Amino acid sequence: MNLTSRFTEEMVSLAKSYCDDPDETAAPEGGGSFAEYAMISLHGLRIFLDETYEMIIDRLEVMPPILEIVGLKADDLPDPSTLNKWLDKIVMQVWRVLLRHSAQLHEPSPHLAVDATYYERSPASKHYCDRTNYRVQTVEATKIVDTETQAILDVHCTTTREGSDADVCAQLARRYAGELQSLAADRGYDSQPLRETLREMGIRPLVKHRIFAPYDHAHNARIEDDLYNQRSMTETVNSSVKRSYGSAVRAREWYREFREIVLMCTVYNIKQYVTA
Repeated sequence: MNLTSRFTEEMVSLAKSYCDDPDETAAPEGGGSFAEYAMISLHGLRIFLDETYEMIIDRLEVMPPILEIVGLKADDLPDPSTLNKWLDKIVMQVWRVLLRHSAQLHEPSPHLAVDATYYERSPASKHYCDRTNYRVQTVEATKIVDTETQAILDVHCTTTREGSDADVCAQLARRYAGELQSLAADRGYDSQPLRETLREMGIRPLVKHRIFAPYDHAHNARIEDDLYNQRSMTETVNSSVKRSYGSAVRAREWYREFREIVLMCTVYNIKQYVTA
């Protein structure tokens, strides 16, 4: 079985685990509709194969074994515009659940790290930018990563830059309170309130101090290097995701861009699992 087939099997399995009716027909005859798990799977394949909406439909038409796994035939495939509109119908909560489920495919560890990266927003015409007030050219994505398995557990996206990196880190960590032993981050997350928040949740903060006074050296010397140095795994993961699926998002609306980034992370987790 090739990589695409193994990926599709896991993608469909995850999508069905979320849906209320996993036995629903992928494309009901005569209904002109599609099961949610089928559309989720097609979006996953679109990212995995790094194709546009038009090209992914064209490619899948000549890939009957892949369509069979999804539960579709070539004649059942949706129009590219229909697939596009389904990204609006599948809300962010669904993509986040799928991301967490994809991370659970890996053996979880209690040691995580956090770091941010930027995705370029696809170029748009000057007329479109003026009409929609499209000014911010990048999306900031802060990812929390398992340092042992390199699985992405969660991601926070923003175009406004409101709030500090430390606030975003605390928000992500709260979702895993009780599961973590340590959280590593670079000096950009140096914040005493963040350290106190993590300790209150029972998480050991591995965040080095910026050097403003001699005692900052002493604080940094107390951090366990073996665990802290695993923080670089977040940089490895960010690089791998961008090399595989691109450093830009194709959607124009901010909420679709956020969903696209979360989907990239889910696809990355699944691919890491099937190639392990």
